Amino acid sequence: MYNHIEGTITHKSPAFVVLDTNGVGYQINISLNTYEKIQRFDRCRLLTHFIVKEDGHSLYGFHDENERGLFRHLISISGVGPNTARTLLSYLSPNELRHAIIKGDVTFLKSVKGIGPKSAQRIIIELQDVLQKEPMGDSIEISSFNKQNNEAVSALVMLGFVKSAAEKAIIKIQADNKSEELTVEQLIKKALQLI
Repeated sequence: MYNHIEGTITHKSPAFVVLDTNGVGYQINISLNTYEKIQRFDRCRLLTHFIVKEDGHSLYGFHDENERGLFRHLISISGVGPNTARTLLSYLSPNELRHAIIKGDVTFLKSVKGIGPKSAQRIIIELQDVLQKEPMGDSIEISSFNKQNNEAVSALVMLGFVKSAAEKAIIKIQADNKSEELTVEQLIKKALQLI
């Protein structure tokens, strides 16, 4: 129903955010992974998944398509609800979770609070083949950055830098230069000095 919601963050916590979009505040449940990626921003765009149950409606938000895709795979498994999926994505990054499932690492999955051996085995059995066929999430990530930040990161990646390193550099530059609006060129030049 809702693919994404973009707006001003009016409340932010490790469990949920409230995004104000044209006067409507959407309470969106998030993982710690998403919280870490948006905590320095006043505005963001979250990819969403809307869940309707008898006792209520819930919106879940994700920083990138990799995380949302894993969430959707997890909740398709019998016995794994949205809160369990969010817990997994809070304890492990999407790529760590993906690798653990593909490798069949029951012990690693059991290290997450609330995941027992049976749940870990069920997750691996249901998703191992599916995830092996999918592309890695790094190539389909959608950033919560604004347009200039996205263009700067893309340019740095084309120059041969790792995307995560480029994003960290841009986040640091924006934190150090909150008072001024930097152009794409200025962002790239400053990032080249940091990386």
